[in-house]
Amino acid sequence: MQPAVSVKDLKIAYGDHTVIEKLSIDIAPREFLVLLGPSGCGKSTLLNSIAGLQDISDGEIWISDKNVTWAEPKDRGIGMVFQSYALYPRMSVRKNLSFGLRVAGLPKAEIEARIARTASLLHLDKLLDRRPSELSGGQRQRVAIGRALVREVNVFLFDEPLSNLDAKLRNELRVEIKKLHQSLGNTMIYVTHDQVEALTLADRIAIMKDGVIQQLASPSEIYHRPVNLFVAGFIGAPAMNFIRGEIVLKSGTPVFESNGLAIDLASYPFLTAVKEGPATLGIRPEHIAPDGVASGSPTIPGIVSVVEPMGADTVLWFDWAGQSLSYRIMGDAALQPGMAIAPRLDIAKASLFDADGARL
Repeated sequence: MQPAVSVKDLKIAYGDHTVIEKLSIDIAPREFLVLLGPSGCGKSTLLNSIAGLQDISDGEIWISDKNVTWAEPKDRGIGMVFQSYALYPRMSVRKNLSFGLRVAGLPKAEIEARIARTASLLHLDKLLDRRPSELSGGQRQRVAIGRALVREVNVFLFDEPLSNLDAKLRNELRVEIKKLHQSLGNTMIYVTHDQVEALTLADRIAIMKDGVIQQLASPSEIYHRPVNLFVAGFIGAPAMNFIRGEIVLKSGTPVFESNGLAIDLASYPFLTAVKEGPATLGIRPEHIAPDGVASGSPTIPGIVSVVEPMGADTVLWFDWAGQSLSYRIMGDAALQPGMAIAPRLDIAKASLFDADGARL
């Protein structure tokens, strides 16, 4: 199957400063790909280069089996939604949706049919005669999305479209975008710095750092098997706990040791080649628990420092060997700061990283 979008050996540089070097990625037809990473990692630069809004230094960009490396944005067969709504304030919703189609010279009947289909999909039917100033932030962003959808292209690009909305609206529109993709089946490439958006929307996530894709995989794979310390620390809230120590062999069995803590790694499923030496144990807060884990699991004693009730669950912070660790339990916790605890570690769900930060 031919990729819907293919980026080949992309290089983007500003003078002597290289932002992206030799980046290649294929996005499949109907796939929802999320570009995720911190500010300045190159995710928007990559999206803009696909859109034709960013000059490239080297490489090729293919869309729908067509080399569009030097094509104008209007000729690439894409629809794009930006962080800012960028609506025409004096035009009604209907005219905002139809503007690009009218400029392109489409017949009036075709324009009306496309507007009707898009308005129905985005629940804009009753808002078509309003101006942007008469709409809420969520409604304006739906209009911005609709302006891309009316083009009826195969590839849609989203550049942090929900960043300007409050938390409730972001959650609502995130669900709407998910439904939209399931309904349309178009290829969508979505830039965000919000890991919740990435994990809930994506078929695959490309996590970027300094212009390099660190890991390209499904949300589940990235969450449970991060390839390095950067990915492990970037995904998850609260973040994954990291305990630095070393791996030693005792009677042929690998053991992780740190500050008097000794953890048998026999149940760690991904350890293929055991090497003694410095290592970092990573374990997510939900994989540390007061109960529910096999009784043979190792414990890590500490003193509760902070209790964060989150409604459906509770995040507990505790001090161990001068380090602050967190774990999550369901429901309320009958614990207070200053109390001694010894929660268990589910080593089968842990991650181990070598001295260079790569996953073992």
